[in-house]
Amino acid sequence: MSWYSTRAAAGRLDVPPRRPVRIATALVAASAALGLTLVGTDAVAGPGAAARPVVTRAGLDPALVAGRGAEVPFAEQEAENASTNGTVIGPDRTAYTLPSEASGRSAVKLRPGQYVDFTLPRTANAVTVRYSIPDSANGGGITAPLDVSVNGSRRASMTLTSQYSWLYNQYPFSNDPRADLLHPDWWITECQCVPSATTPAPVVDKPFRPSHFYDEQRLKLGRTYHAGDTVRLSVPARTPAAWTVIDLLDSELVAPPRVVPGAANVLAFGADPLGRRDSAGALDKAIAFAQRKHLKVYVPPGTYKVDRHIVVDDVTIVGAGSWYTVFKGREVALSTPAPDGSVHTGVGFYGKDAADGGSSDVHLSGFAVEGDVRERIDTDQVNAVGGALNDSTVSGLYLHHTKVGLWFDGPMRGLRVTGNVIADQIADGLNFHTGVTDSTVSGNFVRNTGDDGLAMWSEKTGNARDTFARNTVQTPVLANGIALYGGTDNTVTGNLIADPIREGSAIHVGSRFGAEPFTGKLGITDNTTVRAGTFELNWRIGLGAIWFYALEKDIDADIQVTGDHFLDNTYNAIMFVSDFPVKDKYKIEGVHFKDIRVDGTGTSVLSARSAGSASFENVDARNVGAVGINNCGSFNFPSTGSEFSVRDLGGNDGGGTTGPWLAPWELPNTITCDDRPPVVAPPAPGAW
Repeated sequence: MSWYSTRAAAGRLDVPPRRPVRIATALVAASAALGLTLVGTDAVAGPGAAARPVVTRAGLDPALVAGRGAEVPFAEQEAENASTNGTVIGPDRTAYTLPSEASGRSAVKLRPGQYVDFTLPRTANAVTVRYSIPDSANGGGITAPLDVSVNGSRRASMTLTSQYSWLYNQYPFSNDPRADLLHPDWWITECQCVPSATTPAPVVDKPFRPSHFYDEQRLKLGRTYHAGDTVRLSVPARTPAAWTVIDLLDSELVAPPRVVPGAANVLAFGADPLGRRDSAGALDKAIAFAQRKHLKVYVPPGTYKVDRHIVVDDVTIVGAGSWYTVFKGREVALSTPAPDGSVHTGVGFYGKDAADGGSSDVHLSGFAVEGDVRERIDTDQVNAVGGALNDSTVSGLYLHHTKVGLWFDGPMRGLRVTGNVIADQIADGLNFHTGVTDSTVSGNFVRNTGDDGLAMWSEKTGNARDTFARNTVQTPVLANGIALYGGTDNTVTGNLIADPIREGSAIHVGSRFGAEPFTGKLGITDNTTVRAGTFELNWRIGLGAIWFYALEKDIDADIQVTGDHFLDNTYNAIMFVSDFPVKDKYKIEGVHFKDIRVDGTGTSVLSARSAGSASFENVDARNVGAVGINNCGSFNFPSTGSEFSVRDLGGNDGGGTTGPWLAPWELPNTITCDDRPPVVAPPAPGAW
């Protein structure tokens, strides 16, 4: 969910009025203080033999995140660690720049004729390339070649595209780089003004707020290669792309295609594996036959054209594997809007609507869904998987270029979403919306979402007893890695969240978007965040890697934050905030931190900008850039101290250049408010 969301109450924009600024720190100045490099100040990485492959997880040494995040079959290699005659761009954490949206906040820019070489760390027969190429002058994207060779022998020429990237302007964004402001009456941070009927809209540079730069593409290499072999990605001299940015290469050994004997084979019902004819009708027939005969549906290797929803209930659909079985469809405009407000349809597998009882006993596995969504229309149901699925499973899918990978509208229960890859979505990766209960999302890999990576949104009816466990979420362009909007007795555990870009951070607990209250216990345990704590563009302050936001109600459930690691925080590790118009109305309390590690903050460990309280036990911090607790409370600054209180339960150690992060003089509610403190770049995280 974004700050510019039509899901906000009454459709209003939830941004604070301009506030008194104690220390003004411009965005560029903050970048300089962090030692960050903008795109225009490229550094050149010289060519040379790659001595040893550098394998990372979320741009980190895997030892730093052991046991956290998804177990994936591929090895991640960042381009900036490879051998290249191109140009390293970054690091940079400033929104709207190419390196800021790259994994690890750096990438390699190639001009025509340049290359980057990756040394395979282990046996592989397939790769995924994450890249960016320019948009067309009028929007809509271009295509450009990228040659792939192994050990000097050319294997393939990939056709890269920017048709699914490059969005501009204000929410819900535009594909037109020349467009004027979509909402001239909205707060514009670039000029710190809100135009009125008598004030012309401000002149802004065009394109305005470019974002969502990256895409990824998969390639089977045609044979198996081994550790030490070299994969070269090179840009041909004749290419329409002025530059090609390579962010990373994922290499993996893909197993042979799966065969399911005794199943209802879709080919027998007329499905076309070459993708020339529409296969939706054939799928419907195969599903109906399988339901009558109590069989599974098997979809052999091939690319199947499907331009609408496939409704599923009481059926198991198994593909040959996500590298082999692909459902690919166009986004199709509807002649009249659907009852739910959709103006398009597209490829997707949907349970029945919850109002009609939903679907049950649905099991989807082993295939890819390749959509055709190039713009954000929130009313559209153009998601890869949707509807209501009770007592069902979704596993081993690759979901690409849809609006949301998996969007579930409850009430529904008993869903298991495991081992999927969700990439390059226009909006969320997954959202449990309205009354999803007793369900689990585990072992999934989510990259480059246009909104929250994983979300529980308890609108109208609360989600309860749900778990997000051992997932990896990387580079959400907008909003948060994992977001929780209300609910009861939910758990977020063992996840790895990296590189949120803007208007959100790694983990978010928010009373907003019409969500039901938080009740019972919320457990946020054993997660790791890295390079989070973004610069909030509307408030013009730094957020925490984990942040709590009271906008529409108090947050006062039993919230246990235990065993989490917050690494390389751009600003704060932890933040409590209320929107300025409601700062004296809502509070945040009942939050307990225990056994936490904080390794590096640009500013404080804790930033309190709300009334309330929190307790801390065995919170160890190092490389803290500012005073440990930046306590502004509700900005009333009473003589009795801040409206936010901190309880020291013991064992809180470490700090930075200003001393212990939790000093006795700060307790329980000393006002230490610095509205926009200077930013100190922390060193790279290391072994504890």
